[in-house]
Amino acid sequence: MKQFLDEHFLLSTATSRKLYHDYAKEMPVIDYHCHLPPAQIAADTRFENITQAWLYGDHYKWRAMRTNGVHESYCTGERSDWEKFEKWAATVPYTLRNPLYHWTHLELQRYFGVTEILNASSAAAIYATCNDLLRTPDYTTRNLLRRMKVALVCTTDDPADTLEYHQQLKQEGFEIPILPAFRPDQAMNVDDPVKYNAYLGKLEQAANTSISTFQDLLAALKSRHDFFAGIGCSVSDHGIEEIYADDYTDAEINTVFLKVRGGKQLTLPEIRQIKSALLVQLAIWDWEKGWVQQYHLGALRNNNSRMMRQLGPDTGWDSIGDFSQARALAKFLDRLDSQDQLAKTILYNLNPSDNELLATMIGNFNDGSIAGKVQFGSAWWFLDQKDGMIRQINALSNMGLLSRFVGMLTDSRSFLSYPRHEYFRRIVCELFGQEIENGELPNDLAWVGKVVQDICFYNAQQYFGWQQAK
Repeated sequence: MKQFLDEHFLLSTATSRKLYHDYAKEMPVIDYHCHLPPAQIAADTRFENITQAWLYGDHYKWRAMRTNGVHESYCTGERSDWEKFEKWAATVPYTLRNPLYHWTHLELQRYFGVTEILNASSAAAIYATCNDLLRTPDYTTRNLLRRMKVALVCTTDDPADTLEYHQQLKQEGFEIPILPAFRPDQAMNVDDPVKYNAYLGKLEQAANTSISTFQDLLAALKSRHDFFAGIGCSVSDHGIEEIYADDYTDAEINTVFLKVRGGKQLTLPEIRQIKSALLVQLAIWDWEKGWVQQYHLGALRNNNSRMMRQLGPDTGWDSIGDFSQARALAKFLDRLDSQDQLAKTILYNLNPSDNELLATMIGNFNDGSIAGKVQFGSAWWFLDQKDGMIRQINALSNMGLLSRFVGMLTDSRSFLSYPRHEYFRRIVCELFGQEIENGELPNDLAWVGKVVQDICFYNAQQYFGWQQAK
């Protein structure tokens, strides 16, 4: 019987182990999509305790705790940090076969050297051990990044953001580039006129302009797009249910915008039209600047209206959606490609039934101009676990070129999430190693090892043009 989480965790063959330990393990990390708060990096924050570093904002853990019968006050509420940690520790034994069980213990081992299983009995001792370390200078946010060999971080930022912390880090010369990503979701969320107009007020202030017409909106967004580029941004990102590719005319869009700007509720066709128009224009700007554009598709968000009213978004009430993706996605990409305005593009899906759909869709627009120009992105959110990663890797392998894949990202708000890259790398090495030992792939470790290192690091470095990431 193997020991839990030993050095050969997830690596069942000698070849898998050699690939991981000799080729993958020491590779730097490019985290090209995450939700880390740049303010905490700029301040080089030192967390008071592991609850602050580990549980604040982590809706994965909150969902598990709620399912285990833990009251909301221990998740997002007023309970003390120790009480929240204690409830999480008591929940962990019930997460067997959930990825949280692996992630929790990987993070305890890799950051704190804690090999004991977390449960109600061990909670107090582990809490004390982790807190003692977190209070030392070696455990500031910047040193947590260094500890995990992070070579570059790309955060997720609204067009109205000042990017002051990114500028501060750049001026200080922090050796790990912390770059913004342009995430214009709120500029597209016309579904609620009250919230949308409140957001446009923030955008007006950021762009130092008034927004009365659709052309004004485009001018404001273009101003912010340019500003982001000036700070070093070369990536955009969209978190949308589906690609919008409805037909529209300029006159129709102008009328629709005036309607929502006047506080009136739009019809569903009008909502789809204006989102379609915005997606196209934003994509053209990305192409003009040579950016990489990312589309996270398929999340059905904020399903629990009662808890949405109480806690707001991103608190753990989202699920996989069953949106129809193929036809609109093909239409959108083809519109850009037919005008030779299709930027490098990464497509992520949340519904595993769409794996082969996206894996074949990318081949329609990989035109040979750039290796892996259109990418099937890594297993995302609910699929960011062993089975989900394997299914995404297999779909990409069967329909495209895994060897050109830009690899893993954290998509996390926690500085303790970087063992997810290790988890992914072990799975990649296991798949290659098994097939070599089965005689399905040649026993050419030099070449396969190079492919593994490319997937871990070099493909992303080249694809995004981030040669400064080392």
